[in-house]
Amino acid sequence: MVTAGTIAESWAWRLGYRGVAGTDEAGRGALAGPLVAAAVILPQRSEIDGLQGLCDSKQLTPKVRRLLFRRITASAAAWSFACVTPLEIDEGGLQAANMAAMREAVHSLDPAPDLVLVDYYRIEGLNIPQWSMVHGDIVCRSVAAASILAKVIRDQLMWHWSLQYPQYGFESNKGYGTMRHLGALVSHGPSPCHRSSFHGVLQMEMPLDDEV
Repeated sequence: MVTAGTIAESWAWRLGYRGVAGTDEAGRGALAGPLVAAAVILPQRSEIDGLQGLCDSKQLTPKVRRLLFRRITASAAAWSFACVTPLEIDEGGLQAANMAAMREAVHSLDPAPDLVLVDYYRIEGLNIPQWSMVHGDIVCRSVAAASILAKVIRDQLMWHWSLQYPQYGFESNKGYGTMRHLGALVSHGPSPCHRSSFHGVLQMEMPLDDEV
């Protein structure tokens, strides 16, 4: 496991930036459920008690992610999140949804950041200085923190969806295309929380409300 460092934040602090935010998203490749983006500003110091294990959320177990979620939200100078619904993804496209969610998450921070660190992308229309970096959720502590917040929030939303539509196994697959999920799509068709424009869902027939 590679623990996220503070090289990017340290450079930003040396250049005079004070409110340095990281942002990331979860659920980009899922067949169902929302896309969730989070943004977080961590305190300006090299070590933060309880956050030494920060890294890309995909490298962590659900239990560790939930623990770090509580520690991040307790220690952050500011944090926020935003969701884009499956319908909005279908109507506007995945990349536009991704940009909209990250932009909303960043703009919801209070206090507002003066620099944003982004994993891979450049956020259109942000109007705040930003640095995009490769593997930001691995090398940048604030981006890793944002990835954990987005993942935990989205997993909780998918758990709620699993109570309404238990046949798809959302509590375990979180809307991604596992064999059980794909089999349920064949047997039951998609639910209202599926992304109807996605391959694997597009060819299925949406059931009527009284058939769900």
